[in-house]
Amino acid sequence: MAKVLVTGGAGFLGSHLCERLVEQGNDVLCVDNYFTGGRANIAHLIGNPRFEMMRHDVTFPLYVEVDTIYNLACPASPIHYQFDPVQTTKTSVHGAINMLGLAKRVKAKILQASTSEVYGDPEIHPQPEAYWGRVNPIGLRSCYDEGKRCAETLFFDYRRQHGLRIKVVRIFNTYGPRMHPNDGRVVSNFIVQALRGDDITIYGDGSQTRSFCYVDDLIEAMIRTMNTPDDFAGPINIGNPREFTIRELAEEVIALTGSRSRLVFMPLPSDDPRQRQPDISLARTVLDWTPRIELRSGLEKTIAYFRGEMRAAAE
Repeated sequence: MAKVLVTGGAGFLGSHLCERLVEQGNDVLCVDNYFTGGRANIAHLIGNPRFEMMRHDVTFPLYVEVDTIYNLACPASPIHYQFDPVQTTKTSVHGAINMLGLAKRVKAKILQASTSEVYGDPEIHPQPEAYWGRVNPIGLRSCYDEGKRCAETLFFDYRRQHGLRIKVVRIFNTYGPRMHPNDGRVVSNFIVQALRGDDITIYGDGSQTRSFCYVDDLIEAMIRTMNTPDDFAGPINIGNPREFTIRELAEEVIALTGSRSRLVFMPLPSDDPRQRQPDISLARTVLDWTPRIELRSGLEKTIAYFRGEMRAAAE
């Protein structure tokens, strides 16, 4: 049993992580400022003696006693992180500094939830951890991309300078229940539009590719990374290496929902990557991990969740 802090714990990924950690018998402190997270995501955990919730913004220092820290706090969808880009950068950078400072004080092991966005619009495909990326430092997405890159820098400098036990995971496209319905991410967008019978909006011609990892697989890999020996820090890619075009995803969602939605094509947003696929060789070797849940199965679970949410909202 450990005392575990999860920042961003009321968000999509954070709530699933809190749930799994509580199931494993840990005492979990969930910290969130509710900018993109929601109480509904963790409502089923409230009242559990192993779970505690605290409203807090990680851009301010936090003084608690914990053994382990998972730093997930940051808006992760373009709509949300571009809403207040300065605050997004602060959350990544100041949040990393504050959580690393906490880890240093209490001698905790700490994991940074980084992102495949550190690779930008990649010239190498699939993307290995050794690739340094191709990122526009002054574009609309830079607040998130460069904020996460700087957070990685801070984590490795704290390791070199202060001997902190760090882990850095680079998360590729992840989906599943508790995604925000209006977060602008492609899976939630397509499902909500299909269930409403609206046109499905595809940006570009739909030939751009993504690799979609179901949330349960992602959480398993994250916990395995935290449990690796201290001499392994990462970074390590976590994602599903199976690649799909955006159009293929849209067609699969229409088939699974039975929707009559039509595909509508719009201009591609600025700096939107053409390809995104993880090289997970390191995860296979170090974590003995590969994703287990196929896209169709994961989409069925996610569609069922959104159906239930939309039905509840209508009642």
